Amino acid sequence: MAIVLTNDDGIDAPGILTLLHAVKQITTEIPVFVAPTEQLSGCGHQVTTHRPIPIDRRSEYEFAVGGTPADCTRLALSHLCPNPRWVLSGINAGGNMGVDEYISGTVAAVREAAFHGIPAIALSQYRNRRKPLNWETTMRLGTKVLDKLMSEPHEPGTFWNVNFPHCEPEDDPEIVFCQPSNCPLPIEFRLEGDAFVYVGNYQGRERAPQTDVDVCFSGNIAVTKIHV
Repeated sequence: MAIVLTNDDGIDAPGILTLLHAVKQITTEIPVFVAPTEQLSGCGHQVTTHRPIPIDRRSEYEFAVGGTPADCTRLALSHLCPNPRWVLSGINAGGNMGVDEYISGTVAAVREAAFHGIPAIALSQYRNRRKPLNWETTMRLGTKVLDKLMSEPHEPGTFWNVNFPHCEPEDDPEIVFCQPSNCPLPIEFRLEGDAFVYVGNYQGRERAPQTDVDVCFSGNIAVTKIHV
């Protein structure tokens, strides 16, 4: 039994190292990295079935996978780390709230785990692009959330989706259990020649009261339970 760490930002991204440090605060287990070789944000639940999936075994506990986040979970469960106690994905550099769950590779990795009855948590750090991320603050919030959620009873066929607010180091946001927003993302494109470039304003999305978007944008930690 072990804890699998994965993501969609790539195995060398700062967020997955932040997740590792948070996990180390609450358990002595050695997590197993099974994460994509490259950045694959927004790939959704894509899986690879038409070509071989290369794996670079960097150490006994670290596998760089030439595939998607969902591929990583599939390979972890079937070959690289069978029967893990948890699958944790993130910490994504950017929010994954509401309808983002259908787009996010971070979320797809834990959805795949939930399909197989494995407890799983997706963690994402909302970004206010006017100021840099402080990964130390994210690690502190991650430790707080993991300590809470990993002690909760597991409901088969579900996973947790967590979004951290972009807060200051001295802030102490609350953990708020809420519903995912079903409001669509802003859709706006800029025409450049014969091509369209997406310029949707993430911060301008609708904030339905008591949903994860509203909770996170209001400065608290949004936690939703997702059923598969």
